[in-house]
Amino acid sequence: MPLPRLHPFRPRSLSLLAGYSRQQLLTDIGAGVTVGIVALPLALAFAIASGLRPEQGLATAIIAGLLISLLGGSSVQIGGPAGAFIVVVYGILQRHGLANLLIATMGAGVLLLAMGALKLGALVRYIPVAIVTGFTNGIAVLIALAQLKDLLGLNIARMPADFFGQIEAIARHAGSLNPVAPAMAAACMAIVLLWPKNIATDRPLTGLRRALALLPSTVIALAAATAATAGLALPLETIGSRFGGIPQSLPALSLPAMDWAGAKQLVIPTLTLALLGAIESLLCARVADKLTPQLPRHDPNQELMAQGIANLAAPLFGGLPATGTIARTVTNIRAGATSPVAGIVHALTLLLILLAAAPLAAHVPLAALAGILLVVAWNMGEWHEFARLRRFNLTYRTLLVGTFTLTVVADLTVAVEVGLVTACLFFVWRMSQLFELRPLAGLPAGVAGYELYGALFFGAVGKLESLPEQLPAGTRTVALQMHRLVQMDTTGMEALRELRRALAKRDVGLALVQVNAQPLDLLQRSGLADELGPTGFAATLAELKSPA
Repeated sequence: MPLPRLHPFRPRSLSLLAGYSRQQLLTDIGAGVTVGIVALPLALAFAIASGLRPEQGLATAIIAGLLISLLGGSSVQIGGPAGAFIVVVYGILQRHGLANLLIATMGAGVLLLAMGALKLGALVRYIPVAIVTGFTNGIAVLIALAQLKDLLGLNIARMPADFFGQIEAIARHAGSLNPVAPAMAAACMAIVLLWPKNIATDRPLTGLRRALALLPSTVIALAAATAATAGLALPLETIGSRFGGIPQSLPALSLPAMDWAGAKQLVIPTLTLALLGAIESLLCARVADKLTPQLPRHDPNQELMAQGIANLAAPLFGGLPATGTIARTVTNIRAGATSPVAGIVHALTLLLILLAAAPLAAHVPLAALAGILLVVAWNMGEWHEFARLRRFNLTYRTLLVGTFTLTVVADLTVAVEVGLVTACLFFVWRMSQLFELRPLAGLPAGVAGYELYGALFFGAVGKLESLPEQLPAGTRTVALQMHRLVQMDTTGMEALRELRRALAKRDVGLALVQVNAQPLDLLQRSGLADELGPTGFAATLAELKSPA
């Protein structure tokens, strides 16, 4: 049997640069610089919230952002550290340590690369939207909860990784509240939320408001908070006081220390990072497709391969997991980006900022980053879905609420695993309800006819197994009309074989009428067609005659 052909490695950047104009270049440079400035505070905040050093977030945004744009399958997607990873990364870091986090990230990169090469990009779309919404909202709650330490200025040496542990730690240290910290966080949140945004294209901003809208609100909030903290000598914990500042260079290239005993514990974390990265990146790419209908749609398999390479490379510089990021991608699109060049410029912009202005980051207050992340968490959640739950069926509500609850109180991996298993069970139950065995009338004497409707699979064979006990007296032949049976699995085929044997013991024959291509092919390959013989099949019900 020949091996399946792998997906060709064709980065979108190569095809889009054919006929690339000078005007497009200038527009992409402007968009890249804009999104690079927007990405700066988010890269710092995501790394710190994940329990890592701020320069590791910048390294991820630079290295992974460059590779995702250069090698990806989307025209305008921006890659880098994402809020969805904060909870997962923090948990892996606390349980397994930094070296194993980097190894798990590289392992996830290998899986993502393999998924893309094997053309599995479309499979991510089969995850039910209720599960995606549930764990997205759950992650948003956990991100917000994790910010309370810095937002309130609490004196907690190390925050636990679990939900109840964090609640207990915050309650136990509530007496160490620094009132300046929540005031600073609230001020930053107000700036981010109220700063003019030129979003409504039908009512564009003009004059001063238009000029202000060109400045990213997160950068304004961060700059104002930093200036106030340094100028007024506010009693706030800063990047400098906790981490000693940020080096003016990328972290040195090095392989993480491999510990085989610890690596054995990384199977589930690696799968979690790969699955979450695939979901986030492809959801982000689909959003980008909707916002840029004039550009070619993304190639999901090429995008996964680029994500894999990025997650293989970033940990070599101490970076955290990376994926497509919706907020930065939307900023990129609104800034007028037309090609992956904008994403490349975004990474180079961050590199220049790191080289030229890293010492200034020492004065950034952690309360300001906590306030910004609180807004990110709010925007990340799809809270309106909870209000709409009553409109949907029990299956949707169970999946969404169950996944959300398990994500918050247990673990993201457990939530997705339980959610997928539950979704499969609901699907099997629903499909089994669709299968019907309908009695047919108007047949010759001694012939009992039934129409099979739907799919005959392992979840529905019970209805067929009970058929012999339901036959009317005097039945000599059972005819199964199968032109509405669209699919049959091996369990269904074995159920037909057992039905034939059960009927033969009663001296009753079995005839299959108008069998579709897929069931017929399975019957022939299994040998059941030979067991039935020529008299076991009929093209129409009219061919059946009354048994002698």
